[in-house]
Amino acid sequence: MELDVTAFRSHFPALAAGEAYFDGAGGTQTPSSVAQAIFGALQAPLSNRGAGSLAARNAAWYVDDFRSAYGDLSGVPAAGIVHGRSATALTFDFSRTLARTWGSGTEIVLSQLDHDCNVRPWVIAAQRANVTVRWLELDAETGQFTAESVAAAITERTRLVAVTGASNLIGSRPDVAVLSAAAHEVGAWVWVDGVHHAAHSFVDVAALGADFYVCSPYKFFGPHCGVLIANPTLLQDVSPDKLLPSTNESPERFELGTLPYEQLAAATAAVDFIASWGEGETRRERLRSAHEAFAAHESWLLGVLDDGLADLIADGRVVNHSRAQRRTPTTLLTFTDADPAMIADELATQQLIAPAGTFYAYEPAQALGLGESGGLRVSLAPYTSVDEVERLVAAVHAAL
Repeated sequence: MELDVTAFRSHFPALAAGEAYFDGAGGTQTPSSVAQAIFGALQAPLSNRGAGSLAARNAAWYVDDFRSAYGDLSGVPAAGIVHGRSATALTFDFSRTLARTWGSGTEIVLSQLDHDCNVRPWVIAAQRANVTVRWLELDAETGQFTAESVAAAITERTRLVAVTGASNLIGSRPDVAVLSAAAHEVGAWVWVDGVHHAAHSFVDVAALGADFYVCSPYKFFGPHCGVLIANPTLLQDVSPDKLLPSTNESPERFELGTLPYEQLAAATAAVDFIASWGEGETRRERLRSAHEAFAAHESWLLGVLDDGLADLIADGRVVNHSRAQRRTPTTLLTFTDADPAMIADELATQQLIAPAGTFYAYEPAQALGLGESGGLRVSLAPYTSVDEVERLVAAVHAAL
């Protein structure tokens, strides 16, 4: 099916102000149904779970509905869904917990393509556990890992491979399934940062081979929180720090304190909103269909953007660092004679919101040789229109 972009945009009140948002990789705008879900949850009777009151039953329903929605999103049973404050917080929490299973002389594998959310927690944990860190190295020319580093990184001593599903800086999609297969051959776990990946993909955790997968609903029209997705059996084998009186049942034992029920309601509403743009008998089938429509639209827009900037790239005024054949509609640009922040500021005066920086992607920024100012990131979303892309292309030409 084809995405009706005009109808899609009508669900986002923020777009009425006239600004064109090319910052989807930093977080999307919010549809009305998601905002209304927060209001509805807070307005309804609501209390802690565990009692027989309507308020307690509502709280339990929001939790169950959330787990069901993200089970459908990922293809994992609802018992494998954990809510967290953010993907970063979840990764820090689990890095401390998983590090207890690493023995002396073991290794973990990290990547130069990742947001620091999927790097620093593991580096810190490895230092504390006296574990060696090996790296999947980024080839700046291809936007993917070097074959040599992939061949050398995973060894019999590897206990964990942490890798992104898609780069938030340059959009590259590494072949996670191949890395997962290599990791599992030596008995290692695979942790996938799906924060950018989930915004532009139909998520199939089993196909990726991920043992753990984290995402952030605010990247795909939801509230600001994080979600961990894992095989429920695997979660049973992981013992987190927790309060003594709190339940030892999984996945609840990983969720510290009272859950933000209104946030869970909104996170569920985001999944339902995406599914409403697809076809199929089940919610998961509708999610697949919707993502196919989103991907077709974003791919077309990416072609318009690439074609529009081709002359600037050819004459050397612009460098496009998003070069991977498999990538999301996220493009990082630098300029021969202009600072990215200056271009971003100029675009903002024309209601074109494309931010500049390195966006917490410290390792890839270093591998690409970017300075502190990083690059101009242009990231598309399903609500992006072709008119907006053409406006952006014209504005970049005028600025140079």
